[in-house]
This record gives sequence, structure tokens and C-alpha cells, in this order.
Amino acid sequence: MQVLRILHLVGSAYNDFYCNLSRLYAQDCLAAMAEGSRYDLQIAYITPDGQWRFPHSLSPEDIAVVEPIPLFSAIEFLTTQNIDIMIPQMFCIPGMTHYRALFDLLKIPYIGNTPDIMAVTSHKARTKAIVEAAGVKVPYGELLRQGDVPTITPPVVIKPVTSDNSLGVTLVKEVTDYDAALKKAFEYADEVIVEAFIELGREVRCGILVKDGELVGLPLEEYLVDPHSKPIRTHADKLQQTGDGHLSFSAKDNIKSWIVDPSDPLTQKVQQIAKRCHKALGCRHYSLFDFRIDPKGQPWFLEAGLYCSFAPKSVISSMAKAAGIPLNELLMTAINETLGSNKKLIA
Repeated sequence: MQVLRILHLVGSAYNDFYCNLSRLYAQDCLAAMAEGSRYDLQIAYITPDGQWRFPHSLSPEDIAVVEPIPLFSAIEFLTTQNIDIMIPQMFCIPGMTHYRALFDLLKIPYIGNTPDIMAVTSHKARTKAIVEAAGVKVPYGELLRQGDVPTITPPVVIKPVTSDNSLGVTLVKEVTDYDAALKKAFEYADEVIVEAFIELGREVRCGILVKDGELVGLPLEEYLVDPHSKPIRTHADKLQQTGDGHLSFSAKDNIKSWIVDPSDPLTQKVQQIAKRCHKALGCRHYSLFDFRIDPKGQPWFLEAGLYCSFAPKSVISSMAKAAGIPLNELLMTAINETLGSNKKLIA
């Protein structure tokens, strides 16, 4: 059986937060993949100073003993490594765009969506415009820059147009709360989206997996929200950060989130809409979308999150597991879609 040489592209040249977030997910993935002998695992680790390292593991000790090298030296090294495929683990915008484009230039295939699609979907307003044009319902909203005055009457949700993990997101219930919420959002981006608050019924995520060229809807994941005590999800619901900047996953249990029973009528309805979003955006390999379900059962598109680190705690991995697809099979499916029929793995 062929042993694939897989490179994990980890870190961030943008800031420490995204660097630590990337390392958190990549460590989880590497640990899971190391259990078998199917893969020859390699690591490229980029830090906020733009330097590259190729450590044996992502432990602080292994990272510390590796000499950092500049981009041109890293490119020279990569071209000699006979890498079969790359798994992107970078969550900052440069990591999702510039660094993926580098591997396109190097002709090293990678799992996941292309830089142009990642650039579009990292901008919430542009993503909404595309899926709305495909017939998907989206909350009414407006895009603001510094000095612009919102015209939508609260309640509204204000969010930085390019941030993830609910950073800078605020539910505004009164006009008098606008200034503080806008100030907070503009700390994370130069543009802010203000959108009408969709009254709460439910909030779910839907993953789409491409298998043999066909779109497969995965079980929905539903999140704990409440019209009174938790009308929207916050950053604390997703990640925990200590005073020294160390990141960890928020509890992944059946309290904050759970898999929706596949027989729930909502599942098929949301899956069909998610497939429409996937096609409209031009996604490949997999996709992931958030939806707000109003009290009448109507799904409203919120945003796309086109990430899968293939860590056991990743959302798509959890959804696939609930569908009876173990992590190794999920990864093999994505590898096969990436490499094409001529290089498919033998399951």
C-alpha cells in the first residue's frame, strides 16, 4: 500500500492568536493520523515574523530546536521533499489565500478550497451576496466603513466582516448601543456588517462532503441558544483563552452542541440549501455553513466556514462520525477527491 507523504501547513504570519489557533487544531489532527502507518507526516510551521520551520512535532521543545528560515529557503526545501499532498491548517486570511496560492505555484495539491474562494468567503458580505443571488435567504444587512451610520432599526447583529470565531460580534437591541458595538467590531476589521436580527428558533451548521464527485449532506450540528439568555453564540462558546494567550477548545459535549437526529425534517431542508450554497460559491472537497432557523422553520444563511483540519474535534469530523464515517475514511475521501482517480488510495 502506498504511503503518502502529507505536509501539514501550520501557523500564521499574521498574529499570535491565529498562530496558536492553527497549532491547536493541527496538533489534534497529527495525533489522530499518527495512530496508523498509512502516512508519512511532515510539518511546515510559520510564525508571525514570516519565518518557516520544519519541526518533527508541534511541541514547544521541537519547534525551539529547529532553525527558522526565510520564505525563499522554505520554497527551496519544499521542492525537494516529494510531497504528495498538503493539508492547510492556517486560519488567518493570508494563510487561507497567499499560502495556498504558493502551493498552487509549486504544483503541490492540497485538500480544501482554492485561494479565490477562500478570499470571497472570508468576507461575509460578499458571501451573502453570492448565495442570495442563488436563491438562498439571507438576513437584510448593510456594509459599513469608519464614519458610516447604520440605518437598520435594532435589534441587529454587528460583526466584523472578516473575523471568525465570533470575535467582535455584538447583538444590539437599542440605537444607543450602536456606537459601542461598532467600536468593538472595527477593532477586528476595516469593514463591519450590520444585519437584521433573525428571531430565534434554532441555530445549526451543515457540512457538505464531496465523494466521487457527488455532494453528500452530513448530519446537522445544533448549538445551544436561547431567546432570552443566549440569543447569539459568542467567542467564549467556541474557544477558551488563558491570560498567557494559550488556546483550548470550549467543551465539545451534548450541552453546548449536539448532532441533530437525521429524521428531523429540518435536516433535509438545510442540506439542500447548503448544497446550493456549495455550488454557488464554487466549493470543492467539502464545505460548511451556518444557518439561523426562525420560529416558522425558515433557514437563513449566516456565513460560510470553509475549514476542516481533520482533527477529531473539527465540526466536519464530528458530523462525519455521526454519519458513520470515521476520521480515516473522511480523510481518505478528501485525499481521493484532491488527487483524482489515478492516485486513489485503497481503503
